Amino acid sequence: MNIKGGFGTSVCSYSPLSSLNLQWINTITSTVLMLLSGTSIQKSFLVPIFALQAPASIISWIKGEYGVWTAFLLLLVRLFLHIPGELELPFSALLIVLVAPYQILNLRGKLEGVILSLTIAGYLAFQHFSRGGSLGKAFDQGSLVATICIICVLVVPCLLLIGC
Repeated sequence: MNIKGGFGTSVCSYSPLSSLNLQWINTITSTVLMLLSGTSIQKSFLVPIFALQAPASIISWIKGEYGVWTAFLLLLVRLFLHIPGELELPFSALLIVLVAPYQILNLRGKLEGVILSLTIAGYLAFQHFSRGGSLGKAFDQGSLVATICIICVLVVPCLLLIGC
């Protein structure tokens, strides 16, 4: 209904697979993989995936005042106390994003960044499934969460590539 002074006839659609939602899914699953202890992948490859696929709100928080103070306080804690191994990679991801040059963070949301993320995710999936022995063993109780996260980290750049 288009009444004078009314709202008009605009259609507002929402897609659960928008690029922002896919970035959040990728950020959460890569963070879970960083903190998970029973995986057979090289977790250091998750840091560039996090830096390339994190939403702009997270990147701006890290590069802003709060991110700088968080990194400073974590460096102080690391100097005087022992940080468990599971927390090293999120700390590294924070530092990488904080000191990354503009040209690297400029790859975020572009075709080149998605292709780089897809390449890294493909390598991690290869590591996970080949070191697990078989596809069936990858879905065992001990590695079910890791397998689901690996699949999400691999599928999200594919979906972003289709949307580019």
